[in-house]
Amino acid sequence: MSKRRAIIDDGCCPYLVEGAEFMMPLGIPVIKKTQEIIIPSGITPFSQRNKVAGAGEALGFYEMDMQFADILIHPQNYTEEFKRFDAIISPDCSLYRDAPMAVQVTNLYRNRAIGVYYQMRGLNVIPQIRWGNEYTYTTKYFPEKIAFLGVEKHSVVAIGTYGCCKSREDKYHIEAGLSAMMSSLEPEVVLVYGSMPEKIFGKYDSYSRFVQYSDWTTRMHG
Repeated sequence: MSKRRAIIDDGCCPYLVEGAEFMMPLGIPVIKKTQEIIIPSGITPFSQRNKVAGAGEALGFYEMDMQFADILIHPQNYTEEFKRFDAIISPDCSLYRDAPMAVQVTNLYRNRAIGVYYQMRGLNVIPQIRWGNEYTYTTKYFPEKIAFLGVEKHSVVAIGTYGCCKSREDKYHIEAGLSAMMSSLEPEVVLVYGSMPEKIFGKYDSYSRFVQYSDWTTRMHG
């Protein structure tokens, strides 16, 4: 019986980032801007990928981490399959606000490392931007806003709001993190998976193009 490989085996799989550039101070691998602006017609979750043809769609990972854990361990098994999508969004590894900073940094690294791996193999990769507590999107703890490391300015980026706007605290961090992202990355286009409250997003309409996508359940029953 073969032993299941762990994500941290071999130092978090250094082959994922061979040939990559890195952003300091944490050495986060950089997902390069796509050569052209890609606006998918829809975003399909990884677990539902066999229900769509792929053309015109982006593949996303807006679901529980366990649903896409295998790509973090065996990304090579999916390269050819993912090529049928117009783009993939880098994995949305959880950055829970109450998680230790070491865990949040590790999940940020994995997001970018997997994105770089697929980009190096010819796939169009859109970086998923996820922030956790205020230490990830301010300089109160680190010298840089770490949630935005590994992403070039003026890119197409993606964010997920599904399930993240329930409480007053959730809304505060969404709004504060979005403000930090806009000033740090100055994105050309922001793909939003989930709700896009006007009170939070409306002020940025003149700075970037925002494209909203319904979550999978709403899309299937809408």
